[in-house]
Amino acid sequence: MPKLQTLIETLHRDLQPVREGAVASYIPELAKVDPQRFGISGVTTDGQVFEVGDTAHNFTFQSLPMFFVSVMALEDHGREVLRDRVGVEPTGDPFNSIIRLDEGSKRPYNPMINAGAIATTSLIKGKNPTDKLNRLLAMFEGYMGHDIFVDMPTFMSERATGHRNRAMAHLMLNFGMIGEDIETALDLYFQQCAVMVTCHDLAVMAATLANQGQNPITQQRAVRPDYVRDLLSVMYTCGMYNRAGEWAYRVGIPAKSGVSGGILAVVPGRAGIATFSPAIDEHGNSVRGVRVFEGLSQEYGLHLFDLSMGRCSFAKAIEHPAN
Repeated sequence: MPKLQTLIETLHRDLQPVREGAVASYIPELAKVDPQRFGISGVTTDGQVFEVGDTAHNFTFQSLPMFFVSVMALEDHGREVLRDRVGVEPTGDPFNSIIRLDEGSKRPYNPMINAGAIATTSLIKGKNPTDKLNRLLAMFEGYMGHDIFVDMPTFMSERATGHRNRAMAHLMLNFGMIGEDIETALDLYFQQCAVMVTCHDLAVMAATLANQGQNPITQQRAVRPDYVRDLLSVMYTCGMYNRAGEWAYRVGIPAKSGVSGGILAVVPGRAGIATFSPAIDEHGNSVRGVRVFEGLSQEYGLHLFDLSMGRCSFAKAIEHPAN
């Protein structure tokens, strides 16, 4: 058995008893989720799969697809237009903060927070709302390798309670960061948050980025390699909400979390790794998930600046031992 499989099974067993954190109850549908669900999945750039726990359990994307949507906006409009609307700087504020929108350039700090995600979503092209949604779903399917769908109860739940996101949209309209059709942009934003995925799906998506934009399972190209660099750069500095600095210091690889309990991370050139555990901390990150990645990074020297171990340790961990 490869060392990686042994380690994730050990981490899963050791962290299963953890009871810290709580589900995101401010979204009614998320409040119903079992907080004891827990899965770890890894997919390598050559298509190997390492998994343990609830890796096939469906849950909603929430903010996990924000950076993928920003790449579609990049493809639709180019770098200059996107940078005029959304920055690439990390923020020490919570992901749903409104305060920074009234400062400086009036644009959201980055596409990984709610305001930035709404702004990038408003840039998605399409003949009508249905066409825009279908384009987004097709893009996600390219990364995952199978058909997906929007969970309507979650969409309606978020639409009915998303007053803070609606306030952000109106503030950005006031500053000229988004167009007049606020409700269409918000519906598309709430719909992408309500897409159903699994921990395995997240690992495949991350592995596609690790593989320079080519899905290692289907062998189909999901995104241009030069856009992967843009995406990973913002993930590294901004992907873990206002814990991004601590993550960069302790784990050291590009990652994105969501309040539904998912985390996906990229080991460039090697693998995508994902975790699912719905109990989140005060920053919106999965408690168990963060600890899994801290354990993996420490064991295999995954940190981008860990020159003592580099990538050789991880490469050996995913090898099948000789018979």
